[in-house]
Order: sequence, then C-alpha cells, then structure tokens
Amino acid sequence: MVERFLKQTHFESVEDYNKHLEFIIPENFNFAYDVMDAWAEEKPDGLALLWTNDQGEEIRATFAQLKEQSDQAASYLQSLGIGKNDPVMLILKRRYEWWVVMLALCKIGAIVIPATHMLTKHDIVYRNTRASVKAIICVDDAYVVSQIQAAKDESPTVKQYIAITDHGKPIPEGFHDWQAEWQKVPPFAKPAFVNTNDDTMLMYFTSGTSGEPKMVAHDYLYAMGHLTTGVFWHNLHEGSLHLTVADTGWGKAVWGKFYGQWFAGATVFVFDHEKFNADTLLRQIEKYRVTSFCAPPTIYRFMIREDLSKYDLSSLEYCTTAGEALNPAVFDKFYEKTAESTGRSGIRMMEGFGQTETTMTLGTFPWMTPKPGSMGIPNAQYDIDLIRPDGTSCEDGEKGEIVVRVGDKKPVGLFKGYYRDEEKTREAWHDGIYHTGDMAWRDEDGYYWFEGRIDDVIKSSGYRIGPFEVESALMTHPAVVECAITGVPDDIRGMVVKATVVLGKEWKDKAGDDLIKELQQHVKKETAPYKYPRIVEFVDELPKTISGKIRRVEIRKKDAEK
Repeated sequence: MVERFLKQTHFESVEDYNKHLEFIIPENFNFAYDVMDAWAEEKPDGLALLWTNDQGEEIRATFAQLKEQSDQAASYLQSLGIGKNDPVMLILKRRYEWWVVMLALCKIGAIVIPATHMLTKHDIVYRNTRASVKAIICVDDAYVVSQIQAAKDESPTVKQYIAITDHGKPIPEGFHDWQAEWQKVPPFAKPAFVNTNDDTMLMYFTSGTSGEPKMVAHDYLYAMGHLTTGVFWHNLHEGSLHLTVADTGWGKAVWGKFYGQWFAGATVFVFDHEKFNADTLLRQIEKYRVTSFCAPPTIYRFMIREDLSKYDLSSLEYCTTAGEALNPAVFDKFYEKTAESTGRSGIRMMEGFGQTETTMTLGTFPWMTPKPGSMGIPNAQYDIDLIRPDGTSCEDGEKGEIVVRVGDKKPVGLFKGYYRDEEKTREAWHDGIYHTGDMAWRDEDGYYWFEGRIDDVIKSSGYRIGPFEVESALMTHPAVVECAITGVPDDIRGMVVKATVVLGKEWKDKAGDDLIKELQQHVKKETAPYKYPRIVEFVDELPKTISGKIRRVEIRKKDAEK
C-alpha cells in the first residue's frame, strides 16, 4: 500500500530519508476509498481493528468487514440528509462505531468534528455555532446526552441527533436510534463526486490553554500526512498490533488509531475503558500480545511505578511517546524496567512532536539513536527551522521558535487555516511561515529539545528559562509525580521561577519547608543553579484543559490575584 503513495518506501539513514522522501499524490485522494477499501480488496481477511473493553467484550473487524459496515453507515447518514461539506460532530468515547462512522463520513464528503465526552453545554453551543454543526452522533451516556439536550435551544443549525447505545436500551427523546435504524437503509451508492484534495475533511477544536478554542481545518491530504507517523515513526508493518492511548475526541486519536496505522496495514488495538489504571493497561498488552505502544509521558510515569516484572511484555517491539515533553528520567526508568521484565534489551521510547495544526513535524525514527528528552529531528515532509524574534535563523544551541517554512507549496499534513477566523490564521501563518508558538533549541547533531510555549518562557535577571528544563530536573526527584513551572513577577529579578508540585502519596505528609529546600537543592544539582524554583507550592492536582494539558496560564492568573 505504501508504495502507491511514496516514491521510496524504505530508508537506511537520516540522510536517505531527508533526501528521498517524496509523496505520490493522486487527484481527489480519499482515505476511505483509496486506502481502506483498497485493503478490503487486497487483504479482505486481514485484521484491521481489534476492539475490547473493560467488560471483556471483543470485536474483531477485518478490512472487508469495515468496508461493508462503513458503506452501510454512509448510506444511513445520507438517508438523514447528511452529505458533502456538512459538519458532523462525534462524541463517541471509544465506542467501536467511531471507526465505522469516521470512514462513512469520509466516503460521503462530510466534515467530521471529533469531540470529547467531557464537553459542557457551553462548549457544545460554542462548537455548534462556530462550525454550523448539522448533526451530532453521540454515545448514549447520561452526562453527554444531558449536555447536548441543554444546548439544543441555542443550536439552531443542528438538524439531526443520533445516539449509539447497546441493543434494547431506550433512546433519549429527540434522538435517532443508530442500532435500530442503520442497517435498514438501501445499499450504499458512492456519490459521483466526493472531494478534491483541498476540500475540508476534518476539523478539531484546539484545547484552549488560553482563550476560546480555535477551529483547525484539515483537507483530505491530512490523512496522507500521517503515513509517516504510522509507517516510519511508529515503525509499523502488516504484522503489527498497535495501541495508542488516546480518547477519540482528541487529535492524537487519528495520529495513533486511524490513518497512519492503516497505511501500514497494521491492526489497530482499542481498549475501551472508563478509568485509566496502569495495571489493567499492562494486562491488556500482555493478554493480546500488543507489539507497538504509544502514549504521553504521563502514562509511562504511571506504568513505571508498577512492578513490571509481574507482566509478560515480551511481545512489545516498539514504543513511542508524544503529547507533552518527555522527561529523561522517565525514559531511563522505562528502559531499565522493560529490560528487567523482558529479559532482553530494554525498550527505548521514541519521541515525536506535532500540533493539532500539523502531523508529526519532529520525530525520532527507527534508524536513529534516541537522545532521552529530545523530540528528534525534523520530519522530511516539513521544512522546519528555529527563528529569533526578528525572524532570523538560530544557531545550534540557541533557543528559538519552531516554525514551518511553507513557501509556495503547503506541506502534506499542514492545516488549511483556522476555520472562519482569518485574523487568527494570519497571526500564525504569514510571510510564508507557519509559527508554532513553541520554543526549542537544536544541538550539534540536529536534534531538537523542547523549551515550552513562547508565553511560558520565564525571563529572570536577564536569563531566559524554559519551564520544561526545570520540570525535567524536578521530575528526577522521587517525591514528584507532576509539576508545572511558571514565572512570578519580582521587583528585583523581573520574574522568579515558581514550581507547583504534586507529590507522591508516600511524600504528602512530608510537605513543608524541609522538602522545599530539598527540591530546590535537587534542581541546582540537576541543572544550572540560576534556574532553581525560588517559590514552591504543593497542590493535590494541576489545572488542566479537558485534553489533559497543564494550564500554566491558570496558575499565573491565580498567582496574580494573590
């Protein structure tokens, strides 16, 4: 399959990849037809999706079965008046039907808007209004349904409400019953014209670490942009069973549960659960013989707190991480513990970086030696640079903003713009450059090292201090489970470094001046002494967005109010 879309499919080195990565772009590319239906024809009995939940239920779907089911779903959605360019919001948690509906909407040219089940009425009204949502397909969850119903009167564009529930359960008033209706429609007839490459296929609302979320619009080539994610970063092949820990409401779901994995012909493994538990997750990896695993560093932090010798992890071949910066201490501990549990070499986590607006822009690839804590090197499909505030390029070792130089041709995978917000689009993307707003530095080997968001960088006594470097130092102390570094205004230094810290259970009764001094001395030993936190606050939890990102802006706001 990969050879249909790349001129060269195997690479031996960074130089080889950078020189020879080149996409073959068909006219009117459509992932559902050109990849998934093609697999259904070539490998009909190949296992595409292995879904299980915390109740022990299982669904195993072949490529042929997914084609049949997505065709049927497409016909059903057409019968409800949903078609080309109609925005449809999905709030389905990890229900099996999410994968079927995603393909069905692609087949009819509708615009899919995946959303989290944690949205409030305000969030739903905002999304419905800003995107002119025409239909909502949701899981029959009491909270989700109540918020959607509360938003109805303020959502005039929404014409269809569809609930997916288990057979025999009552359907909320005013909702279509997916289970009772979707198989009763005529056979699917593919529309005469579905899409161009430039049409909008997918929209995500950013998680909004500051201000209201923006609508990130992606075209049909966004799916192709994730070929490198699955085939080269995740290092997948037709025998892989890949698990990415992500809810379907977030962009990471299509990074790790959809596009790239199926370009590779791998099997997507899904564990549908209500509450995360490291032991339960490890048991799933052991039971189903998962070969490839991807999760944010937070998940790995919980995993390494378990006794990994209790689990048979011998099936694991490859592990990746993204979503937040990786602390080297977590890398080292995971490598050490997987070596102990498997009786062979430990597994090295391969880090990657990207945004809702992009696919993977920086990554650690199979032909590279990872440097713990580094995001890796630029993905060859993007022209990545680090720039100073004046727009000039940074030297090695110099901190700057990560940007994508676009020029005359938009890279495969880069977003179209912020939907219905030309001003925000121009702020981020102008003069042939897309500004990520993220800071990093590059070492002499070309590896990039994350510093933080531009707004999060602390200027103290003439020094520019990235929060991540201090967080990395703090995270190597056994007392610290999570932390956030922010700046606090200071009359003498301009700003001073503050650490907001979540302690491990066994350390909570030690919270006090002695532990504060111990943490401060620890940071001085782990990194340059001037970066140590002069203020340390212990909290039970950190403020986060509904996607789990730390809201440093909220910490700064509370400190300002104090």
